[in-house]
Amino acid sequence: MIVAGCGKGGFSERQAAGKADTFRYAINNTPTTFDPGMVQDVDTSDLIVNIYDGLVAYGEKNTIEPRIAESYSSPDGGKTWIFKIRKGVKFHNGREVTAEDVSWTLDRNCSKEIASPTARDYLSDIVGVEDRFSGKSNHIAGVQVVDSSTLKIELDQPRAYFIGKLTYPCAFPLCKEAVGSGAIDKPDQIVGTGPFKIESYQPDQQINLVAFKDYYLGAPKVNRIERPVIKDPATRLNKFRSGELDVLNLDRKDIPGVQRDPSLSKLMRPIPRPAVYYLGFNEIQCAVLKNAKVRRAIAMAIDRTRIARDLLGGMPEAHGLVAPGVMSYRDDYKGLPFDPAKAKAELSAAGYPDGKGFPSIEMTYRAQAGDAQIVCEAAQQQLKQNLGIAVTVRPMEWGALLQSRNENKLDLYYLSWYADYLDPQNFLSFLFMSDAKLNHDGYKNASFDALCRKADAITDEAQRIQLYNQAEDILIQDGARVPLYYQVDEELVSDRVSGLKSNLFGQLPNTSVTVK
Repeated sequence: MIVAGCGKGGFSERQAAGKADTFRYAINNTPTTFDPGMVQDVDTSDLIVNIYDGLVAYGEKNTIEPRIAESYSSPDGGKTWIFKIRKGVKFHNGREVTAEDVSWTLDRNCSKEIASPTARDYLSDIVGVEDRFSGKSNHIAGVQVVDSSTLKIELDQPRAYFIGKLTYPCAFPLCKEAVGSGAIDKPDQIVGTGPFKIESYQPDQQINLVAFKDYYLGAPKVNRIERPVIKDPATRLNKFRSGELDVLNLDRKDIPGVQRDPSLSKLMRPIPRPAVYYLGFNEIQCAVLKNAKVRRAIAMAIDRTRIARDLLGGMPEAHGLVAPGVMSYRDDYKGLPFDPAKAKAELSAAGYPDGKGFPSIEMTYRAQAGDAQIVCEAAQQQLKQNLGIAVTVRPMEWGALLQSRNENKLDLYYLSWYADYLDPQNFLSFLFMSDAKLNHDGYKNASFDALCRKADAITDEAQRIQLYNQAEDILIQDGARVPLYYQVDEELVSDRVSGLKSNLFGQLPNTSVTVK
């Protein structure tokens, strides 16, 4: 065994042998779903976009491009949209896609029976979506099939960001005869239009995809994709070292060691993402967090410079909640400062001098994510030191964490918000308006709501930016969340790989990848 692992023809080369037509990269957690109407997390979405495709998508230049829709236009300034379905787009079973498939998918994902956790948020601008969700209608009134290749969508009012919402998986056309009436939970139901088909799935172990030769934009250059489920960061890194993985997103704690490695350091590349990491306050679950003074005290007691620069190796500090790469992002925005003295004063004004009488609260984070543990333990220590309050930290399995978040059951929690589309609406009104479906924290501010309603309903970019900036100021001063840092991935790419394309959102569908 030892001899076989050393020298020429050793372990790394043997693992790579026979894989010249296979692209291998890990998925950090078991996929939460294979149903585009149900997906909520980035890891699973990265898998989904190789199997399914949308009417439109973000391209390499971070602009929206036609996909299944060969064209789209609005005859009335953004209230009505006409989509022309591209000829020759096929589902993996060989049937050609029609406008009726898109209409059926939207109806399906907005039904009470499917209970999609995302469709209501991403499609609610369409006339009739609320009636469909409530069961008052069996069809979304604002979606009309003009003919087999033409779809008409009517919105409640002009929405500058609407086309961006259609890049989210809940709008990806599904194959009715394969899906059936329920959720997608069997391999034979996973029938998309994307460049790869599902070949096999072993839960908690591996997902294998195979090239779809009839893909409408041309057959992929690589024949197979293997996505092993590897939850432990150290194991992922070791498998990359040994040649068992072709691409790897590094945990922050592993970066210094990789930078010191003369071979691996040459394969590193930093990739900024439109994402902000934050501490969230659940005002529904935790009564003490309803007090804005308490939230501001916590925000000003946390040293984001130490967390982002020292503990995480130089991540860009976040002072606002809109991420870089998104319209209205302000590079010079200061937000609430790290100021323990002012933090103590705010907590005292809230009725808890030096933390006396402050109730026990829990901070939850994603299990088996080393960065999350580092951040939460640092925040726990800083809150004890600077405010005198005790916070317990608890890791939670990823799917359970998302479910608890959806059910408003968390107190204080550490998560990130990753742009679904590059518009400030996705970071502000989409999450924090009083009636927003994803407002799982119970945040309410009438002035914030008024600014967002106005910005959401106009198309003038300069005016929208001004209004969204004012709205973001309110969120920060209210301590709605504590922004900590913006995401920059450090990715390792094997020199065996070429043709890997990406944008701010991550890897694009792997149609041009080759592995030698």
